[in-house]
Parts: sequence; structure tokens; C-alpha cells
Amino acid sequence: MAISSSSNLAKEEQKLAFKLLLPAFLILIIIALYPLGQVFYTSFTNREFASSTKTEFVGLDNYQALLSFTVKELDPIIDQETGEQAVDEETGEKQFQRPIRVLPRDPHLYRPAFEFSFFGNKYVVGARTPDFIRSVWNTLVFTFFSVFFETLLGLIVALVVNSEFKGRGAMRAVMLVPWAVITVVSARMWEWMFEPTRAGLFNMLGDRFGLIDGSYSFLSSANLQLPAIIAVDVWKTTPFMALLILAGLQLIPNELYEAAEVDGASKFRQFFNITLPLLKPSLAVALIFRTLDALRVFDVFQVMLSQKRYSMASFNYFQLISARKMGMASAIGVIIFIIIFAFAILYMKSLGVDTE
Repeated sequence: MAISSSSNLAKEEQKLAFKLLLPAFLILIIIALYPLGQVFYTSFTNREFASSTKTEFVGLDNYQALLSFTVKELDPIIDQETGEQAVDEETGEKQFQRPIRVLPRDPHLYRPAFEFSFFGNKYVVGARTPDFIRSVWNTLVFTFFSVFFETLLGLIVALVVNSEFKGRGAMRAVMLVPWAVITVVSARMWEWMFEPTRAGLFNMLGDRFGLIDGSYSFLSSANLQLPAIIAVDVWKTTPFMALLILAGLQLIPNELYEAAEVDGASKFRQFFNITLPLLKPSLAVALIFRTLDALRVFDVFQVMLSQKRYSMASFNYFQLISARKMGMASAIGVIIFIIIFAFAILYMKSLGVDTE
């Protein structure tokens, strides 16, 4: 009888819990699931932003236009006189046929996204929407290097401010200043420092120390654009990573380190045998938050590079606002959502977040 009464009480508690959660579920559906469903639906149409053009259902056309790409090998250009591969007289580089000659044109035109060399052969990646393929690559490269350096530097900073020294409280406050600066403001600050004249900080310092001529264009050079953007993000977001890691460090009992010292363990062994294993949950959370945030980076790309180089989010903005292709922009948004969702699942599985 007592068991039946306890079972009925548990069922009543479950019903009450569902009733209490119902308003939260309704709010979630209204402010999250419904707009997300609208984006998914719009991605299958040719809808235009701020236009009276009739919207039509186009199926997977937007996704095919964005994701269609091909890789073709470029044939070397043979010098008719020597019978060997032609070489550019100015650069000394071997010459290959133009990418446009090998990329498909029918039924859709493929344009060069980027070229690469592999074992002496040269290849071109062509796409129907090359700007989007490049934006995916830019975002992935930015995410990998920015998260790597932010985690590494954040760990070092957290270990420093977690140790005992005079002025530790002031140091903890000062380290948060870059993170407290609004991203648009920090991007403008760095844009000024990257100015291609002696008004720019880096050009001024380079000219003073004889490293560069004082008119180096950091944000116009294709090879330096991504490193510059990564440097800005690392400067700004390292304190955030340090803060998350510091919270994990302070949960580790000091008694473990005291016991390790008694056993004669060096600081190096203490770090790898105590600190790093116990810091894994905090590192996992920090990595997940930062990686997902980096994958949807927009502001620093938009402010500093605009249409010179896109991230996935800034290209999405361009398609919606400048090109007014709302259907295409919605498809890009869905692709970004799927990529971020996949990364989140991968992180949680590989780092064991769901079992911690």
C-alpha cells in the first residue's frame, strides 16, 4: 500500500514538473523554434529581401549553388622551343594552364575558388559560389588558430594569476580589459594600428627599427589578412579563456599539490598528473564555448575586411543586405547552424562532456 502511494506521489510530481515547464517550452517555441523553422523554409525558396518579386519554391537549388564544387588538375604549359614546362621570367615559377579552361561551364558555370599545389602538380578548386567556399575555409582556419592560441595563452595566464604573488587581484582585473572592450571598437583600434602608412602603429615601429619601409598594407595583403584578424581575436578573447580556465584551477584542492610535493613530484609532473586531468571539464567547456563562437564570427571580419575577405557570417550578411537574396542567405544560415551543431556534438563526444 505504501509502495502504491509513493508511486502515485512520484507521478503527481512528474505531472507538476511538466506543467511548470510548459510555459518555458512555449516561449522557446515562439522565440526560437518558429523563427528557425521559418529560416529552414525560406532556404528552399528564391525569396528576395525588401522586394515585391513573387516568391517561388526552388527546392535544393540554393544549397546546390552554395555547396557545388569540383577539383581539377591544371596541365603544365609546354615551351614549344625547349619542349619543357614554361617558366615565368619574372617570378621563376612554373606555368600552368588557366583554371577557367578546365572548370565546367555546363550546365552551371564553375569559377576558381582557390588553387593549391600537391607533389609538384597544381590543382584548382572551382565552385558555383566561390566566395562561399572561400568563406568556409576562412572561418575554419580562423577558428582553428584563434582557439588554439587563445586556449594556450589563456592557460598560461590562468596559471600565472592563480599563483600567489603581490598584486594578484589587480592583475586579474587588468587582464579582463581587452575582453571588456566592444569587438567593433577593438577592431577599429587594430585597424588603425594596421594602417598602411606611418600613421599605423606597426608601420611606424617597423620603419623606426628598419624592418619595413613604413607603408606596408597588412589588411590588403592576401597572405596577412587572416593572421591579422586572428591576432585581433586572440588579443581580445584570451582573457575570456583565462577566466574560464582560472575558475577550473580554483576548484582543484591544494592538498593534492602538497601531497605531490611531499612525494617529491616536480612542478612539471604536478601539472601533467594533477592540474591537466582535473582541468579537463573546464577546458572542455571553454573550448566548446569559444569554438562555437569563432565559427559564427562576423564583426571583426566585417569591420576590418568588409568585402575583401568573408567569414561565413559576413558572407551571409552580404547576401541578405547587399544582394538581397533572402533565400540564399537563409540557406547559408542553415549550413552554419549544421556546422556549429556538428562541432558541438563532436566536442561533447570526444571530450566526454556528457559523462563528466
